Amino acid sequence: MENTKLWEFKEDISSIALPDKFTFPFFYQPHPLAVLAAEQLQKYLSEEFNGEHNFGLGQFNDLLPIGKMFGVLVVQSPNKKIQFLAAFSGKLGESNHYLGFAPPVYDILEENSFFLQGEQNINKQTLAIAKLESGEILETLKSQHQEVIERIEEEKKNKKALIKQNKKARDEKRKDAHTLPVEIEDLKLLNEELNEQSKKEQIELKHLQKKWNLELEQSTASLNSHLSYIERLKQDRREYSNALQQSIFEEYTFVDNRKETRSLRSIFEDTIFQIPPAGAGECAAPKLLQYAFLNKLKPICMAEFWWGASPKSEVRKHKQYYPACKGKCEPILGHMLRHTELDENPLLFLKDEDVPLEIIYEDDQIIVINKPAELLSVPGNTPLPSVYTKILKMRPDIEGPIIVHRLDMSTSGVMILTKTNQAYFSLQRQFIKRKTKKTYIALLEGEISGEKGIIELPLSQDILDRPKQKVDYDSGKEAVTYWEVMEVKDGKTRIKFHPKTGRTHQLRVHAAHHQGLNSPIVGDDLYGNISERLHLHAFRLVVIHPTLNKEMTFKIACPF
Repeated sequence: MENTKLWEFKEDISSIALPDKFTFPFFYQPHPLAVLAAEQLQKYLSEEFNGEHNFGLGQFNDLLPIGKMFGVLVVQSPNKKIQFLAAFSGKLGESNHYLGFAPPVYDILEENSFFLQGEQNINKQTLAIAKLESGEILETLKSQHQEVIERIEEEKKNKKALIKQNKKARDEKRKDAHTLPVEIEDLKLLNEELNEQSKKEQIELKHLQKKWNLELEQSTASLNSHLSYIERLKQDRREYSNALQQSIFEEYTFVDNRKETRSLRSIFEDTIFQIPPAGAGECAAPKLLQYAFLNKLKPICMAEFWWGASPKSEVRKHKQYYPACKGKCEPILGHMLRHTELDENPLLFLKDEDVPLEIIYEDDQIIVINKPAELLSVPGNTPLPSVYTKILKMRPDIEGPIIVHRLDMSTSGVMILTKTNQAYFSLQRQFIKRKTKKTYIALLEGEISGEKGIIELPLSQDILDRPKQKVDYDSGKEAVTYWEVMEVKDGKTRIKFHPKTGRTHQLRVHAAHHQGLNSPIVGDDLYGNISERLHLHAFRLVVIHPTLNKEMTFKIACPF
């Protein structure tokens, strides 16, 4: 390709209509132009790298490096010509620059940059600290300190043993004096002499204790002085590193379509992070928009896709499209796109609040409903309706808490609600102690080998990309799912899930993750591909009735 950042479409695009608005970056289906651009870039990646960076199809396995997120931005030049830009997140190989790709917003690896000079200084500080921590002086001080401790302990032990032995001898003398014909005066003199010996030994012990304390203090002071010096060097390094990082945050400045700029630090000041997370500003989307705005190119539509092997924690599929991440990109793109007209956020479309919930069972304690897909269980931070708001309209006289468990917004099926405090606390204990029995039916995108099994992948919230969850072996919560295949047909698998635990998005992650079933649920807009709905249904729920004290089973036929 030519030595330019702008790519020419190889296919005829004259029949493809331009979108009215720019892509909403956090929830979208790629526009046909963005798909063509992505497919052209993917062909180039396959041919250009040929596995050099482990991006080539068929090159993946757990021993090779993980893949990378790429992005395309279809743009219109001032002369109305339609082309596209390409970008990668982070570095490609060991470089921020690669022929044909949009450059970084700020190149911290530029030769003789203050970052590289600062990094060299930090490396020098680290080397000096490492030498001090592993050097002979510290080892000698530690060895001498330990020797002082051991010698003092030995001297204490010997002295106390000697005192104990002398006391025993004095007691024997007193005992013998009382059995012999000794004058009273002589007996008094003997007791005084023995008491004096005892006092003398105690005084000697006190003097020795002071001597030992002084020796230990001097040894500890020598060691601590050296350790304090090392800690001061570490503190200097931390302060220097923080100052360097703050300087970098100021150098990263992002523009919008009016060329108004804002630094990375100021962008994140009002977020929950307050300071930019690692890698903020290095994703493909900000690079693409920055280059477009600086070069008078009008953004038309955008798409990002994953190329290569999946990381161990997240769910990433080769060639699959993904929205921009919330933690690192949302604040940045919020600034860059603030004067750009965007597609509506599909998640904010209000549903018909007048549609009542389907109740399949009700008594004076509980209500069991058929929760439709795309309905929240509880109110969120949007005006969308929820099970909670709807049931209150239908049953305004409910006394106690209502929601005792939840289904994901996109999941349909059996959901039990409570009408009294007694029912709530009874069922709450059952869910907490895993006394309930739950069965879900799902349709997976691919074919699953095997008839049944168990998935054990601990989960935690992906704080950089809420509401997604990730596999986390360090601090994740236990998540266990039993599964059994119902049918394999037309390249898809109908499956039953029996979750032992009830973590957020547990079934969705366990299905999609490469260490789970490696096949997303059909219609999973977070971990798979968007379709008309998420094909996950709460088919069966078994509980003990809170007052009747008998097991009750509720089922709702799967709608797909």
